[in-house]
Amino acid sequence: MSMIEATKVCFAKYTQFNGRARRPELWWFILFHYLVVFGPFIIGGLIFGAGSETYLVTLFVSTGFLLVTALPWYAVLVRRLHDTNRSGWSLFVMLIPLLGVFILIAWLASVGDEGENRFGPVPQ
Repeated sequence: MSMIEATKVCFAKYTQFNGRARRPELWWFILFHYLVVFGPFIIGGLIFGAGSETYLVTLFVSTGFLLVTALPWYAVLVRRLHDTNRSGWSLFVMLIPLLGVFILIAWLASVGDEGENRFGPVPQ
């Protein structure tokens, strides 16, 4: 699965919190997300300086993109947790100070179930 395919799938399933998502779908979407959000932000800061009006416009556009993609972001995280046979409520593990984010990343990076699990069949 390429970055473009993963991004299309994530936006097509932006409200689908059921089912499963394989690792490439999640990680390509995360890479796309960070490139779109932080790429212009960093480039704008380097070119125009942190105090310029153009930089503030870039900041507002990046923040708007974050808000627009929040739902697809959480949907793909929940589907990825389902692929590892964990409930979507497992996202709350990231609320554990210092350790929670690392636990969540380990779960998201782990291999999904090979066969059908309680959340559905293996995604293509």
